[in-house]
Amino acid sequence: MATASLTQLPLTSSSTTTSTKSNFSATKPLSLQLHAQKQEQGKLIIRRDLLRGLSFLPLVIKVSPSQAKEIEVGSYLPTSSSDPSFVLFKASTKDTPALRAGNVAPYQFVLPPTWKQLRIANILSGNYCQPKCAEPWVEVKFEDEKQGKIQVIASPLIRLTNKPNATIEEIGSPEKLIASLGPFVTGNSYDPDELLETSIEKLGDQTYYKYALETPFALTGTHNLAKATAKGSTVVLFVASANEKQWQTSQKTLQTILDSFQV
Repeated sequence: MATASLTQLPLTSSSTTTSTKSNFSATKPLSLQLHAQKQEQGKLIIRRDLLRGLSFLPLVIKVSPSQAKEIEVGSYLPTSSSDPSFVLFKASTKDTPALRAGNVAPYQFVLPPTWKQLRIANILSGNYCQPKCAEPWVEVKFEDEKQGKIQVIASPLIRLTNKPNATIEEIGSPEKLIASLGPFVTGNSYDPDELLETSIEKLGDQTYYKYALETPFALTGTHNLAKATAKGSTVVLFVASANEKQWQTSQKTLQTILDSFQV
């Protein structure tokens, strides 16, 4: 019985090696043979998984050192000149595929030094569709577990209006814009009843729509602040989100971050 079962063990392609292993199998105990077989199978699985992992290397290469380590931004971003308790993030062409493609105007904002920049999956970053993406994509994301999270989302202007290089006023009212972009604020759906407040802000020649939302069913959090503007062929949306616990202690901080955002 032992000899019959041993003949089912996998053999190598070399005829010389086959003869040697066959003779060895006849004298080696069955339990050891099965153990050896499992070890070989384990090595094959490890090699298979390694090869699968290699296919994701381009994603890792595209991530900046700060993102890959997810270290506190205070260790590499400059202190804000307007408030030394914050640091300044200025997006450049090295930060996102859309900026490299010239599809988004550079933007900036401040944030506390304890926050960390998060990785963005390729499919969400718009890397696969630049420079002509049909749907909105995520530019950058930052988070602090105690305070909340922020993200910059870009939407093709053509998705909102047929007028080239339209200003945000030409797209429509603040209520009309948030009706289109609301699901990208909440992460799932938008209900007009969730909109608490809207305002309009002018910074130089640029107009911004600002929003405060209470979103109990949002994936992003129960509280969301948003700010949007249009420039070139893109509408840029800045979102600051927090759950109930975060909101109680960081509402003022999130408002400061939102107010600092500009394109």
